[in-house]
Amino acid sequence: MQRRDFITTIGAAFVAASVAPGAHAQTTALSVVATTGMIADTARRVGGDLVAVTALMGPGVDPHAYRQTRTDILAMARADLVLWNGLYLEAQMEDFFADLGRKVAISAVGESVPADDLISHDDYELRFDPHVWMDPTLWTHAVTAVRDAMSEAAPDLAEQFDANATAYIAELTQLADYAQTSLSSVPESARVLITAHDAFNYFGRAYGFEVIGIQGISTDSEAGVNRISKLVDMIVTRKIAAVFVESSVSDRSIRALVEGAAAQGHDLKIGGELFSDAMGAPGTYEGTYVGMIDHNATTITTAHGGTAPMRGLNGLLSAGS
Repeated sequence: MQRRDFITTIGAAFVAASVAPGAHAQTTALSVVATTGMIADTARRVGGDLVAVTALMGPGVDPHAYRQTRTDILAMARADLVLWNGLYLEAQMEDFFADLGRKVAISAVGESVPADDLISHDDYELRFDPHVWMDPTLWTHAVTAVRDAMSEAAPDLAEQFDANATAYIAELTQLADYAQTSLSSVPESARVLITAHDAFNYFGRAYGFEVIGIQGISTDSEAGVNRISKLVDMIVTRKIAAVFVESSVSDRSIRALVEGAAAQGHDLKIGGELFSDAMGAPGTYEGTYVGMIDHNATTITTAHGGTAPMRGLNGLLSAGS
């Protein structure tokens, strides 16, 4: 969207919002718009029935390439609070959020993670890996940021938001403990996680896995023939058993690895589909943040020869998940 079109569109949206009956009425639930499913689910857990949360990006949507629609602009203009990840995850929307923040309460919850805990990346000078939700312990900072943003938007509800956030953080601590226990059962020589793009670096750091993304930190980058060839040679040499596709990224590069390994006589399997930049379908356990991480930890553990319950931490993973 050209800047002139952007200004015209967002201006019209704010006019519409300003005259919409009860758009920000104190007697209604706090209206929250979140970019990703992970942030939206966290907002629902912190806000409970005191908030009405809309997620812009659903299952299978790539936040690196997502651009706001006119419907999105209107929804955000009318919201009491807008939550986004930041750290250059929503790369195509950064200019939009810079303007939006002058008119609407907005919080980049991923940027609440202390700088010392962030992972830098060679792809983007002076920027950090934005996939902080891959480590549940780090994600507790985002929970706190959501709580604080909601409390500022609705101070009279702050006590309930704090209680909900405290309970949710306890749940995330249990999730992190489960992931640690399960993944530590994988033989050390097998602790290599190969996926479509570099979304799992925080996960790998937390649980002692070497992480290799075929593409870079953003899905905008492309994996060339030389990159695929080198990875195939490494896989065959190290006798790596499994690679993983991602729900929000094309599986083309992963399948090229499988075919390349087969050509060298190595049986490389696809260990399963992981949730990286988006969660599972709404209404499913995997469509929650806890279910997403439970699924990933359980799938990786099982595919690499470790021990984990078939249905995961809470016994709620879909059959065959």
